[in-house]
Amino acid sequence: MNREYPVYTVPNECQDCYKCVRHCPCKAIRIVNARAAVIPELCVSCGLCVKVCPAHAKKVRSDLDRAKFLLANDGRKVYASIAPSYLSYFKGIRLGQLATALKKLGFAGVSETAIGAQLVSSATGDFLKKADAGAYISSACPGVVGYIGKYLPEWAPFVAPVASPVIAHARHLRKVYGDNICVIFIGPCAAKKLESDQLRTDLQVAITFAALEQWLAEKNIDLSTLSDSEVVPAPAEEGRAYALEGGMNDTLREPNSGIRYVAVSGLAEVGRMLRGISQKDVQATGAKLFIEALACPGGCVNGPVMPKRSATADILLETLSSGTEQTSLKRPVDVAMGVRFTPHKPKLQPISEDAITAALAEVGKFTLADELNCGGCGYNTCRSFAKAMVAGKAEPSMCVSWLRKIARKTNIALIKYIPAGVVLANEKLEIVECNRHFAELCGEAALEAFDSCGNLTGASLGTFLEDTALFEEVLSTGGEIVRPNQVVGEKILNISVFCVTPGRTVGAVVQDVTSNELHREQIAEKAREVIRKNVLTVQSVARALGEHMAETEILLNEVAGAYSQTGEKNGR
Repeated sequence: MNREYPVYTVPNECQDCYKCVRHCPCKAIRIVNARAAVIPELCVSCGLCVKVCPAHAKKVRSDLDRAKFLLANDGRKVYASIAPSYLSYFKGIRLGQLATALKKLGFAGVSETAIGAQLVSSATGDFLKKADAGAYISSACPGVVGYIGKYLPEWAPFVAPVASPVIAHARHLRKVYGDNICVIFIGPCAAKKLESDQLRTDLQVAITFAALEQWLAEKNIDLSTLSDSEVVPAPAEEGRAYALEGGMNDTLREPNSGIRYVAVSGLAEVGRMLRGISQKDVQATGAKLFIEALACPGGCVNGPVMPKRSATADILLETLSSGTEQTSLKRPVDVAMGVRFTPHKPKLQPISEDAITAALAEVGKFTLADELNCGGCGYNTCRSFAKAMVAGKAEPSMCVSWLRKIARKTNIALIKYIPAGVVLANEKLEIVECNRHFAELCGEAALEAFDSCGNLTGASLGTFLEDTALFEEVLSTGGEIVRPNQVVGEKILNISVFCVTPGRTVGAVVQDVTSNELHREQIAEKAREVIRKNVLTVQSVARALGEHMAETEILLNEVAGAYSQTGEKNGR
């Protein structure tokens, strides 16, 4: 577990579902002993795995302790940069109330990241005016910029050479309040933490709305009870639309510019779009195409720490109405907006065709027909899964179809070789699976049918059994019923009926104990004969003892009587 990276997994909470692998656009997940781990060199910190993890095992690095330390020990004034998507997280809370709460925590001032967004739009507009024909990509989302740098490096030269909104905002705050300040970003983003790690001189710490909520709870600060404080240096305007997909484009458009604007969100969709177009083809048209690209589907309002219902229509409308409908193109830019994007494509070891073939064989895929491409492992194709196995990112147990085959073969082998009759039936009491021993117990007709077809699948239990009441009872109530020594025709059977799936599947193990019971009866008869002989002996002894005791009693009485009479004479 790498807690130093912005996104990580808590291993003991991972539930082995591979949902993170399935949704990760970078396949930056390694499965080790059925537990998922983030691969930092492949990850771009979009945080999608955090949002989709059903067990909440994926986490965004808190950085709350770093923020507290900065406020308590740095000595410099600390300013907060609040992302415009706060409306989606702190529903019903005014920006002024957030400002008051943050001042209670020790912040010198609270400002809106949207101010930096307005500067970004103005600088991007200037860049587009001077640019040649072709396709260009926004630089506002650090998740997208990181994705292009690692997986689409051929597009890196066409990312607008403009800093992101939070970096622009931090530079603007230093322009206004001096270089001797610190800036902490508060928002919905995990990728902003990478910006903070890489550009520490501009942005000291980035925390999420969830971390801020925890901080306020620790200090017993109730946002709903607070009055408003002003944000500095002034409220943002049209830049607040950046929280929504297409919001940046709304701040760039102007009539007759000759520029076409497209918005795309979600890294998978960004990749699909950029792989589907050719820069040369766009340049050949003589047109300019600007692509506003965001890592989170729908925009920042759907960031990794945002609630599930964070992008409802009312929130979207409130976010739009919180700003103004105007262009940013004529806004003055008074800070340095340049930034250098350097592609850093991960170094991956080449994988040979022989290695892929061997990996496929390991999960029982020997022909093209065996490659189901079901996606159960989290990879789109079996070959992609095989490559991940060779690269040490995946394990054979992730292949659901292979596991199912192994489980079925194991079950069939167990049923076949168990020295008793075994049968499984569905809710209609139709046989799903049984072994030959069961057919033998059901009579010659069942055995002949089994030997002919190799199974009795689909046949009704009632065809072979006179009484199916036990099966019906277990289906309706669940549990298990055991009936030992049941006489069925000329056989004595031990019957155990059990529930496999309540109301759906029932099973039974039937054991023929006829020979055992006959052997026991023979032993019991011999025991009874011995007992009878012992009883006769005891009775004979008892009779002999009885006669002897009677004679002794008579003799003693006579002696006693004689002694008594002698005593009476002497006494006189």
